[in-house]
Amino acid sequence: MSTEQQQALDAILRQAAFPVGSSVDEQRRQLRELTSAQPLPPEVSVKSGALGGVPVTEITVEGVEPRHVVLYFHGGVYVLGDALSAAGLASQVGRRTGAKAFSVDYRLAPEHPYPAAVDDALAAYEALLRDGIAPSDIVFAGESAGGGLAVATLVNARDHGLPLPAATYAMSPYTDLTLAGPSIDTKRDADPLLSRELLEPRVADYTAGQDAGLGLISPVFADLSGLPPLLVQVGSHEILLDDAVRLAQRAAAADVDVTLEVTPGAPHVFQAYGPLLDEATAALDSAGRFLTARLTGAHA
Repeated sequence: MSTEQQQALDAILRQAAFPVGSSVDEQRRQLRELTSAQPLPPEVSVKSGALGGVPVTEITVEGVEPRHVVLYFHGGVYVLGDALSAAGLASQVGRRTGAKAFSVDYRLAPEHPYPAAVDDALAAYEALLRDGIAPSDIVFAGESAGGGLAVATLVNARDHGLPLPAATYAMSPYTDLTLAGPSIDTKRDADPLLSRELLEPRVADYTAGQDAGLGLISPVFADLSGLPPLLVQVGSHEILLDDAVRLAQRAAAADVDVTLEVTPGAPHVFQAYGPLLDEATAALDSAGRFLTARLTGAHA
């Protein structure tokens, strides 16, 4: 990543950051404006559907024969975003794994606080299994809160006695809603998008009085034993750096096959900025290799 690329992206993101104290409605409106300004590539097709009664956006890429399934969870601190807004990143994962992607439109807080998102994510996965798709043909992926939700769904599925997918890919995962990671404060000036002040009100929206340290809310505190291979990617210029690092450490301590990739100078969910940042494509390519090896290995 050139210094020029990093500085240009940093400036763009600082200009787009939510003002501290802005309301949920204001943040949702701002996010819709940002995502609507980024059209999908012409080879990416989307259509609405449902899995287990949960709305999903089904994403296919022209020229990619889908042999596998990516169950994708969008970001937005459990309060913002939607399945369609994540279609671009989900399609990038599907493109690299020969997969059809289903982006899950899980219910959002504050209208639907915990455990609504967790329940919807598990229901969507259960529906794939009921449809006869082998778990060895499924991977989870997600960014930010969606990365945390992907890991929470693994834990939830394991605890429900379900077979687990072949692997999971978490981009800048939001895994500690107690906001106890040191980088929440130490990376404050480096992070162009997020801050403790922005996250705290949204934590309250989602937890609605529940303990933010519960494993299905903050999977960094969950028992991670028995989970499938996990790839965690994060940038060094984000306050959630320690959410990713501690998740990887906890997974390793639980004997999970985990890979942690930290990209110097990169911001939160840098994989979304392919046209602006060389490292975005490199990270997605690395994820494609990781997931494909696990999908292929599952059939060995």
